[in-house]
Amino acid sequence: MFAILLSKSMDPFYQNISSFPTVIYTVLLVVCLLYWLVAILGLIDLDFLHLDHLGHADSLDDTTSVDTLGGLMLRFGLYGVPLIVTISFVSLFGWFFCYLIVHYLFGIVPDGLWRYVAGGPVFVLTFYVSILISAQLIKPLRPLFKKAEQDTVKQILGQVAIVRTSRVDNNFGEAMLEDGGAGLILKVRTIGDEVFQKGDSVVLLEYLDEKNIYRVISEEDFNDNN
Repeated sequence: MFAILLSKSMDPFYQNISSFPTVIYTVLLVVCLLYWLVAILGLIDLDFLHLDHLGHADSLDDTTSVDTLGGLMLRFGLYGVPLIVTISFVSLFGWFFCYLIVHYLFGIVPDGLWRYVAGGPVFVLTFYVSILISAQLIKPLRPLFKKAEQDTVKQILGQVAIVRTSRVDNNFGEAMLEDGGAGLILKVRTIGDEVFQKGDSVVLLEYLDEKNIYRVISEEDFNDNN
């Protein structure tokens, strides 16, 4: 098998997957495969790469480029599953269609700049088609992940998390919950005007499903009330 992979007959295949625009999907697929391998080995959680876990800046509001990305994914139906699942689907289908186009049609395209001129529209087209197909495949998967999320919520309510952002108030903040693995990064909000600082211990008191956030109180207040 390895002899076939290293034979000269595979050279056109390697050339196609490493040329623009297929190479973009090839890199994404390699990253996804490495991620799934590490996840299978139990070194990270499946939800480690999650839209709500990315890129929150310590600003006065909770609006970031990630929120805009989330809106676009919601519009195209790419929601309800871990982000890595969505990226894997889009990368796989994008790579497949892009490879076919490059393999069968790019032979007539001159080398050099024209490859990039032709490759740009091909990438956009295959990306759009892969999003549409991925959205259809994600639909039947949502209930499975929804049930898993509900089970997780039941298990972690009442547990102590550590504030990881510069602050947590009723409009902004994240906390890290140790789960024996890579940990869970959760969007958290306080009750009223209370504000917590980075490193403070808070207790997950309530989960607001429509906003995907947890209401938290201080560990001291939680212990005093129990």
